[in-house]
Parts: sequence; structure tokens; C-alpha cells
Amino acid sequence: MMSRRANAIATLLLPLALAACGGGEAGNVDALDDSIGGNSTDPALMGALQDQIMVDPQLAQQSNKDAIRPPGQPYSAPIPSDTVAAAKAAMPAEGELLKAPAPVEGKCDACDAQDKSVTLAGLAAGQKDRRTADCAAKLSYSAGWAARLPADMPLHPQARVTEAAGAEGGQCGLRVVSFSTPQPLQTMIDWYYTRAVRGGYSAEHQLKDGQHVLGGTRARDDSAYVVFLSARGDGGTEIDLIANRGN
Repeated sequence: MMSRRANAIATLLLPLALAACGGGEAGNVDALDDSIGGNSTDPALMGALQDQIMVDPQLAQQSNKDAIRPPGQPYSAPIPSDTVAAAKAAMPAEGELLKAPAPVEGKCDACDAQDKSVTLAGLAAGQKDRRTADCAAKLSYSAGWAARLPADMPLHPQARVTEAAGAEGGQCGLRVVSFSTPQPLQTMIDWYYTRAVRGGYSAEHQLKDGQHVLGGTRARDDSAYVVFLSARGDGGTEIDLIANRGN
């Protein structure tokens, strides 16, 4: 019984003893802090401790890979405009390009096919050339097809490819590529017109609602091409190119 009572008394007194120890320790720490260096009376030390931390506004917008908050901007520089890359190399020399004839306005079957299509296969399937339309069902999509265009109907040197598709085998040597260039619309019309004429193709120029179309065939091997060209807001040109190699 006495042992039980002694244990109860010890249990009650222990927290009080700990509290007393804690209070004494806190008091000692405060006193020690005030005594070090005389910080309560040293203006330079107090100013250093209380002044606002200086922050570099440029570095404040970034964070390292271990930070919780992501950086406010990418570390690397933005992708340069496509007007920068190979600009001089792609500019035609004086007299290099043939001048395309003025377009026939209004009727444009190829334009109608483009308006109705939502894929490159749909665009190819709507073409007047029957072999091109038949090969459209065999198209497979890959950026690699953009590098396999016919040598006489190539990708422009400044092209930025958006999408590409192709079909190979049998009567099919079909390539369909969507891309853009920083060159103005008229330059690109003349560029592909020159390629077509020098490659032995016929070349018809049509225009409807701002959409230019060059198209033609080559009788000696039954090759065909269609080029859709429209002006971009930044002065460049959006292009869809369809080329089907002949026999």
C-alpha cells in the first residue's frame, strides 16, 4: 500500500521538476545570447541581423532541379525563329527562278479536296490523279518520308516539317508532306514552279480563297505532283506537297 502511494507521489512531482529545469535552461540561454558580443548595444551587428536579405531578381526566377517550386522560365534559350537558319543559303540568286504564270481564279478541284480533308491520306485521296488517290489508302506516317521526296520535287532547304507520310510498292511511290518556310508566298510559288518545269512536268496554277495550287504530271513516266501554298501571318508560307513517282 505504501509503495503504491509513494509511486503516485513520484508521478505527480516528476512533471514539476522537469518544468523547473526547462525554465531554468531557457533563462540561461537568453542570458547567454544577450551577453555574446553585446548585440543589444552594437548597432552594426543589430543592423546586419535585422536588415532585409538582398535578392537577385534574375536568379529569383529560377530554381535548381531539387527545388519544390519549378523555375519560372526555361534554362535554355528559346528555339530561334526559322527566319534565322540557313536564310542566306536558301535565298534564290537573281534570275535563278522562273516566274510562275498568273493563277486561274475561282475553280480549283484540288482546293475543294483540301477543304474536305483532315489528314494527309484524305488530302491525297481527293486528288484528280487516279493513281495518287488509289495509293492514299496505303499511306504510313513518319517524318522520314520527308527525306524521300523525288529529287526533282524536293523539300525546300528551309522547310520545317509538320507531318509526313508515304507509300511504296507496286504502282505507288507516294509522298505527302506538310511544312512551312520563312520565304514569302510568291517566292515559294516561283520556286516550285521552276522545279516542276525543269523536271519536265506540266504546271497549272490555280487560286481560290487565298489558297494557291500548283499541279501537273509528267507524261514520260506518269509522275504527278500537287503543291498547296498559303501565306502565313509572319510573312512565311504554309505548304502541303504531294508527289507520286511514276513507273
